[in-house]
Formats: sequence, C-alpha cells, structure tokens
Amino acid sequence: MLVLSTGGLLFVFNRNICYGVFIAFLLIAFIPFGKQLNKNIFNASFLALSTVVILFIINYIFAITEQSNNKYVYYVMVVIISVLTLTHFLNNRHEHILVDRLHFVLKLVMIHSLFNFVAYFFIKGELINITSTYHESNTFKYLFFYSSKEYGLLSLYGIEFHRNSGLFWESGILQAFLNMFFFLEAFIIRKNKLLLGITAIVLLTTYSTTGIALLLIQVGFYIVQEIRTNKILIPIVLLFLLPTYIVFSVNIEEKVYGEKESSFQKRLFDLTQPFFIALENPLTGIGLDIEQFQKIREEFYFSSTILQELQDKIGVQSKIEVTSKGSSNSVMFLLAAMGFPTTLLFLSMLFKQKVIIHKKRLWVFIMLISIISEPLLLRPFFFFFICSGFINLFCKITMHKRELS
Repeated sequence: MLVLSTGGLLFVFNRNICYGVFIAFLLIAFIPFGKQLNKNIFNASFLALSTVVILFIINYIFAITEQSNNKYVYYVMVVIISVLTLTHFLNNRHEHILVDRLHFVLKLVMIHSLFNFVAYFFIKGELINITSTYHESNTFKYLFFYSSKEYGLLSLYGIEFHRNSGLFWESGILQAFLNMFFFLEAFIIRKNKLLLGITAIVLLTTYSTTGIALLLIQVGFYIVQEIRTNKILIPIVLLFLLPTYIVFSVNIEEKVYGEKESSFQKRLFDLTQPFFIALENPLTGIGLDIEQFQKIREEFYFSSTILQELQDKIGVQSKIEVTSKGSSNSVMFLLAAMGFPTTLLFLSMLFKQKVIIHKKRLWVFIMLISIISEPLLLRPFFFFFICSGFINLFCKITMHKRELS
C-alpha cells in the first residue's frame, strides 16, 4: 500500500477509504508481534514526527495566503503513515526484510505493467471510462488502466500503442518504480538477468524521457559492475542499448522541438517559476495549499538575465509566462511552498536515509530525478525515506548523549 499510495489509481479514486485502511493496518501490525517497542526507535520516531509536524505548523502560520486546513491534515497523515511504516519495520522486522518486501511488491508492479501494455492491443475496444474529482481513466474490468487523454496514444515507426502507466495515474510515476525495481534487481538482489531485460523493455513502454534516461544511466553502472566477471553479457547489453537510445533520441526530439513540445515547456516552467516565487518568500514559503499556489503562479511574472543567457546557450527558450496548473516538479513546489531551509533539510534527510545502503548515491539520484519530474515528494513512499533520515539522525543523537553520560 505504501507504493500504491504514491500515485496509485486505487488511492486516486478511493483516497479517504484507502488511507483509513492503511493507517488501520499499520496500527494492527504492531499487535501480533507482542514485542515491546524499542525505546530508542520510539523516541527517534516521535522526534521525527514532531519535527516535521512543527515545520508544517510554522508554514501554516506564516503562509502569505489563507490555507486549507484539509491540505495540512493530509500532509500530517502522510507523515504519520511514513513514520509508522518505518517504525514497524525497524522494531518488528529485520532491516533486510524491508528491502525484500519492496523488491517483491515492485516485481508485482512490473509484471502487471507488462500485461497491461500487451493487453491493450486485444481489449482496446472494450474499455470503460471511470472518473473522480481530479482524474479520469479508461479501464478493462478494473484490471488494466489507460489514460483517457489523447497524448496517451502514440505511434512509433508506424506502430500505434498506448503509453504504459500500469496501476498509476501517469506514466512518469510508473517509470520511477520500474527504475527502482531495476536498481534492486541489478545491484541489491542480483538474482535474474532475464528479469532485468524484461524490466528494461517494460520501461520503454512508458515512453518516459526521464525513465529511459535513468535506465541508460543504470545500464552504464551495470556494465561497469559486470564487465570483469561476465564479459559475454556485455555484447548483449550493448545490443539492447542501440534501440533504447534510438527511442530515447526520438522522444527527446519530439518533446524539445516537436509536436509534444508542450510537455517539455511545462516542465521547464515548473523548474524555473517556483524558484523565483521562493526567492520572494525564502524562509517559510507561500504555504502548502496547492490551490493557493496555483492562484499565485497564475499572476506571477518573472524575468532573469542569467536565465535568458543560459537558455540562449543551450538553444531552448521558455515559451510559457504563467499557468494556473500545479507543478510537476515536487522539489521546486516544496521550495516555493515551504522555503529554502525546510526544503534543504528534507533533501538532506533523503540523502541520510538508511533503507538502501549499497550504491546509496545511485538510489538517491533515481529518487531525486523522480521527484523533480513528478509531484511525488510529499507522498508516503518518498516521504518514508525522508523520515528514515530523520529517525537515523535522532538515533545517533540519542546514542551520543548516552555515551557522554
């Protein structure tokens, strides 16, 4: 549920019920073990929860516009879920079990995505439309899901297909989890090379520029890792890279200069405008209410000589001046919403996470690029890793105090 709570359609269409069930499961999970809660873990978890909630309260008080209470209640609930989940695994399970469970769940996501993509060619005439307040989707018997928007349908070298978003509301979210599964399979679990190949193919079906770029980077690291022990594998990997790079090049061309330029322009604007909003409200930001953020950015114009010179050098110009939509870049949204100190603190805690230790920098890089390209940072799965950093920090402080005493 931690994975599906971050962009999963189950939560999109049934948010309140799903979050209620999720919290109930977490509370019940502590009962069967009959194991006393470790004092150090409890204290660190409580301090982590308290710290983040206090930051939210400060942000609410100093927001420049009236904020919705429901938005902040939701974010507090996200923190509670993240802390409870982490506390459960730290107290009742061995650390490696968390990684094993994550690997297993992401494998299921990958397998469903594979069938989701293939099934479309056989069931595209039998889809029904389902809607909620903020989203609509086409589905086949609630097993397979496809975007109802026109940009979901694509044609590549005469082959028409539907961008794969699996169990999530957007292909960019699916690619994030598929890249994480590729990482776990390639560098942590190291079980099945065939599974790596299938995952790479499924990643291509998302037709996500970010997803394919992350895949190419990971394949590069994988080649370096395997080149000494398995030289036969290298030609096979290089053979796969050629069509992958071709798809990536076509994708880049379409989004930067072609008919899908609007997607790139939106992301470029989401990268720049919130930064200038943050410059005017650097300490506590404008507030976390997304609706108020949309109203502010609709009237916020900015100009920068340095930015213009940079765009001239790379040959890409921003063509959007204002927008009333939310930000696809959750890091820049957080910067505008909560200011520089809190954003830098959260990102530093993300780097200090202790869930994935081996090749930690590559893992954090994958997460960072994912939250830059999608509004995912303030969702349970990604905030879970931020909470890991906080709990790790407070555990170290507690242990250091005991040593001194």
